Amino acid sequence: MNPNELMLLTDFYEYTMSYAYFKENKHEEIGYFDMFVRKIPDGGGYLIANGLHRFIEFIQDFHFTDAQIDYLRSTGYFDEDFLTYLKNLKMDIDVWAVPEGTPVFANEPLVTIRGKLIQAQIVETILLVFINYSTLVTTKASRIVAASRGRAVLEFGSRRAHGIDAATEGARACYIAGARGTACTLAGQKYAVPVSGTVAHSYIQLHDSEYEAFLQYARVSPDNCVLLVDTYDTLHSGIPNAIRVAKEYLIPHGYRLKGIRIDSGDLAYLSKKARKMLDAEGLTDTQIVVSNSLDEFLIDDLIMQGARIDSFGVGENMITAKSTPVLGGVYKVCAHERDGVIIPKIKISGNVEKLTNPGFKKIVRFYDNDDGKAIGDVLALRDEVIDEHEYLLFDPQAPWKQKRIRNYTVRELQVPIFIGGQLVYDVPSTEQVKRYCQQQMDTLWDEVKRLRYPHRYYVDYSQTLYDLKQKLIEENTMKI
Repeated sequence: MNPNELMLLTDFYEYTMSYAYFKENKHEEIGYFDMFVRKIPDGGGYLIANGLHRFIEFIQDFHFTDAQIDYLRSTGYFDEDFLTYLKNLKMDIDVWAVPEGTPVFANEPLVTIRGKLIQAQIVETILLVFINYSTLVTTKASRIVAASRGRAVLEFGSRRAHGIDAATEGARACYIAGARGTACTLAGQKYAVPVSGTVAHSYIQLHDSEYEAFLQYARVSPDNCVLLVDTYDTLHSGIPNAIRVAKEYLIPHGYRLKGIRIDSGDLAYLSKKARKMLDAEGLTDTQIVVSNSLDEFLIDDLIMQGARIDSFGVGENMITAKSTPVLGGVYKVCAHERDGVIIPKIKISGNVEKLTNPGFKKIVRFYDNDDGKAIGDVLALRDEVIDEHEYLLFDPQAPWKQKRIRNYTVRELQVPIFIGGQLVYDVPSTEQVKRYCQQQMDTLWDEVKRLRYPHRYYVDYSQTLYDLKQKLIEENTMKI
């Protein structure tokens, strides 16, 4: 979809709020907003930020069409002055964001926006749509890739995805997380994700016999001959016919049987039997691919059972993040600027997890100089200077839990994306994001990445931010 067609993909309250700002003559005032995630899905230890590329496209092409203004007029909510203002609106916001492929954690601002109130408000929904879905699927795919322990994972989920965008963006997300490729042809064209595919059960059923189907496909695609062996009987028909085609046609013509795919049944048992049958016929290089509603836990179980599987085709559970299909990313105001002075804002809630972090902030990550591993993150105010030689980390929920660190390297995670509405960021290719993601994931300890009961990664506050938050909590609760 063209980015400009998404202008009205916005919760209607963004427009009613913007109209109120306009009528109060507050629309030129400056606000600061953070987009962050409160809780990591699946009980996991990390998130992988993604989706920024779509938001960049949207901001670059931001403008209202006559048809969109006409629709807003038809709602009867807005006067002509406001509609004219929207029609002539040019984006000049500042945006800082964590690069795609970066492992991040709960309550860290993935995107921070500074801008005039109407501009900063209108982009809320579309930003959340882009970041929430892509981050969710990238994180899910990363867990599945980790569970495969070096075996290939292929993304097979287009037909189960929640719409066209989800199919394409989901395929890209899975590739960034470490999948080897996708079945989604559009993702191949749009994002240069490697595509793969062979045949479905229908192809085999539409031939007079399974053997004939295998033979005809081998003749057409001898270099990419992966045969689906479970249409009728995997062990007594499918695999024997695949071996027969390999020995009678492929090998005599200088080719090899690339692989077999099993899409049903007891995958651990069948893969072990298949490996023995293939090896006995000298097809030791023929790979075994399995599919059938896999996820990270099923893959982990298969490997623990000694399954002889070379690659996994994963569909619905990965592209829909079926176990936790919603990422609760939120967009909250954190500061208000008047006459060049930044005034921090906080949201107080009876639910502790909904208490926001005030002020214009940055995320600082500390890396151990001895092994390159990430020690922990600190949320600090943007203008704070972080000591590069010694730093005291402390748990903001239990401040007496402290750790003094030395011999580290400091990195700010957010980078400038737009300044005054102008793109100042060199947008990486999908392949570059994938490589960067792998490099950054390698900085996390394995204990943080494990599937079950991961170690909690430290996300602490600077003393300045901690003191500010406590002060604002006290001031605002006294008003209630």
